[in-house]
Amino acid sequence: MMLKLLRGRKAICAATALSVCISLQAKVTLPSFISDNMVLQQQTEVKLWGWTDSGKAVKVTTGWDGKSVSASPDKSGKWMVSVPTPEASLTPWEISFSDGESLSIKNVLIGEVWFCSGQSNMDMVVRGYSGQPTEGGVDAILAANPARPIRICTIKKNYSTEPVETSEGSWQENDPQTVAKTSATAYFFADCLQSALGIPVGILITCRGGSTIETWIDRETIEKGFADEFDLSYLDRPWDPAGKIKGADHRLPCMLYNGQVHPLEPFTFKGMIWYQGEANRTRPEQYLRLMQAYAAMMREKFQNPGAPYYFVQIAPYIYSSDGDNTFISGYMYEAQQKAAETIPNSAMACTVDVGAANVIHPPKKREVGRRLAMLALARDYGVNVIDPYSPTFQKVEFADGKALVTFKMGTMGLSPMNVDLEGFEVSGADKVFHPAKARVGKDRKTIRVWSDEVSEPVAVRYCWRDYAEGTVYNNYGIPVAPFRTDDWTLDEVK
Repeated sequence: MMLKLLRGRKAICAATALSVCISLQAKVTLPSFISDNMVLQQQTEVKLWGWTDSGKAVKVTTGWDGKSVSASPDKSGKWMVSVPTPEASLTPWEISFSDGESLSIKNVLIGEVWFCSGQSNMDMVVRGYSGQPTEGGVDAILAANPARPIRICTIKKNYSTEPVETSEGSWQENDPQTVAKTSATAYFFADCLQSALGIPVGILITCRGGSTIETWIDRETIEKGFADEFDLSYLDRPWDPAGKIKGADHRLPCMLYNGQVHPLEPFTFKGMIWYQGEANRTRPEQYLRLMQAYAAMMREKFQNPGAPYYFVQIAPYIYSSDGDNTFISGYMYEAQQKAAETIPNSAMACTVDVGAANVIHPPKKREVGRRLAMLALARDYGVNVIDPYSPTFQKVEFADGKALVTFKMGTMGLSPMNVDLEGFEVSGADKVFHPAKARVGKDRKTIRVWSDEVSEPVAVRYCWRDYAEGTVYNNYGIPVAPFRTDDWTLDEVK
């Protein structure tokens, strides 16, 4: 009972503070991301909302059809409407809001909108981090032109013990200053998508370096599915006006959901891209369940049950301070692969060939964004002449001291042919892995693997270490996903 009272008091205080803010402005107010230059998802019903202290219904009029729809505010002054959007076009529109006093947003485009989130590899901007440049970043900045219909909204970082109603971050045009400070993965995704489709593309970005996946999940989901795994008592401790409390930060469950996701609900978008996992690397089994819960929660919260969910494999990187290249990341790769197989309408962009051994933020973000865009173009926009999927392990047979590994893949087969492949290891019954030689078979669906150190192999692993360089691809340059043929635990391997 006491917990419920505490939560209720916090909610009342938050609503009161918001009401005071609105009354000082004495007019219709909008969330920061419902602004000039925004992109709305085409050919659907989009949600628009805000607040008024007038007590009167708010009328929303859309420029593309001249039609109006009205909604009355609730007790806190909040109102919400749904408006139908037309087919995508390059025509800029105006939307007006009035409760007797008018407010308008201008230069609104209709196109495709994607929600982009994650930790530092999603947060890494086009200009790069200090000492960690983004490959192709300078060219992207120099080529940025406001006339190109890519629009960007980056939400300011914020964490909170309670869901907040407002955020900071408005839509910007595609100019050099904006592009330089935009998530590189998200921007290159939008760049590829817009070039292919020829229509406006908007990216709504909310990310935070060092964040765990559980911090992006709401309290109800954590309490329902992970109550025995996370202590949420900090959410009910006394808090200061900024919503910060001692011992709680952006890595703990619910904190970034409260501060950076909840204020955006239920903004209408086409789908989601996600680049996170490094902070959960040592908890792969739990991460799989958290990924499933996160995708389901996002679809429910944003009233978009069929939203595509495309995510990036964690970057290959030697995490150990002493340079020990362990197997730990391999189990995370496996968890992410299982997530792609079990989460409806999802897929993974494999990055095993574009990591950096000593830099956790690899520079090849253009390729990461391109691979995410390939998934979207093939799955959501009918571009069926490419195969955007990583070939995956299907079965293995052992004979004559060699392993024959067969893959699930598209019709064009594996490449390259007639060259030695790196990244493979084999083990005998002793569970000690040795570097192996490998070659693509003439059928282009199998790879033969062997080692002079292992006369009778019983297990094969490929790129299963914290850092390994992928060397095998499908015919469209998509790398084979890391795999293992054994089921040994980390403690069993010698």
